[in-house]
Amino acid sequence: MRGGSTAVGKLVRDRIPDIIRASGRTPHVTIMRPDTYRRALIDKLREEVAELAAAPTTESLVEEAADVLGVLTAIAVEHGADLATIGDIARAKRNERGGFDRRLCLDDVDPLHTGR
Repeated sequence: MRGGSTAVGKLVRDRIPDIIRASGRTPHVTIMRPDTYRRALIDKLREEVAELAAAPTTESLVEEAADVLGVLTAIAVEHGADLATIGDIARAKRNERGGFDRRLCLDDVDPLHTGR
């Protein structure tokens, strides 16, 4: 770590270095290798989901949901997919298994009776 600098060491949005420069500071960045980038995206997703879970208001929850969606978009693109494809799969799952509209909690399942 450079003297007096702030260590971060995590994936940031593309314009963050520009924003830091505009504040009069100097960012030091590296471009991640693909395998490192993929791990960093998953770490970023965990970070954003934790922030979403801790959001105290509807407004902040929606803001954090947008951040989660942004990271999911980047993950999809990195793996050669897109949100349209993911949306198609999500709709198919919803049609087959349903959504979460009814707020169901599966408490228990009785054992299968084999008739023995």
